[in-house]
Amino acid sequence: MSALIEVRDLERRYARRDVHALRGVSFDVEAGQRFGVVGESGSGKSTLVRLLAALDRPTAGTVSFQGRRIDDQPERRLGFLRSELQIVFQDPMGSLDPRMRIRDIVSEPLGRRDPARVAELLEAVGLPADAAMRYPHQFSGGQRQRISIARALAPSPRVLLADEPVSALDVSVRAQILDLLARLVAEYSLTLVFVSHDLGVVRHVCDRVAVMRRGEIVEIGDVEEVYEAPKHEYTRELLAAAPNLRAELARLKGDSDA
Repeated sequence: MSALIEVRDLERRYARRDVHALRGVSFDVEAGQRFGVVGESGSGKSTLVRLLAALDRPTAGTVSFQGRRIDDQPERRLGFLRSELQIVFQDPMGSLDPRMRIRDIVSEPLGRRDPARVAELLEAVGLPADAAMRYPHQFSGGQRQRISIARALAPSPRVLLADEPVSALDVSVRAQILDLLARLVAEYSLTLVFVSHDLGVVRHVCDRVAVMRRGEIVEIGDVEEVYEAPKHEYTRELLAAAPNLRAELARLKGDSDA
């Protein structure tokens, strides 16, 4: 049986900027897996996200979803993907229309207003029912990211693609959103592709990870194996720079109690 997502020899070059963003990237994501992609700025993560979501086309190589190629399809033939794969973006305020009420934002992927579904999703992400009638600017950053997650879950996707979903949030909120994602992925039997610059964050929610550097995957494997015994020097550098999320939260709590 084929993997849910198959990436083969993926390349992406931008001729105008003379940039080779991806070079021979290959990996599989199995159904139900929590797959992390980690690397610093410029490693090719953002380009990869766009290709996985069929928002861009590769220069070479293929991307397949449920055994169907999506890299060479016109938008009119990608309707199945738009409902099956949903994205949670880095900046929740930038991805939410400030003129729309939350009920309409969450209902948007459904193509119709569905109050019962909106109430169910708001409850699932830990927001009160009366949040439906409010606007994005009336919420904190963490609450807005919860709204983004609710919207992504609305069409009952199989895959949640989370692109740096906690990097714009305070440390005190970060763990809450990560715990929420982990719970929802389990509860809704989702496949998660989680993109981050922080291996410590990836360890918190993923069971497998690909480490990217300058458009290439330099290491891939089970998270605990990569974390405990990294084979590539770049992975070791990332681990050395990764803060311990739980330790940082404990420190903040200690400061507040002092």
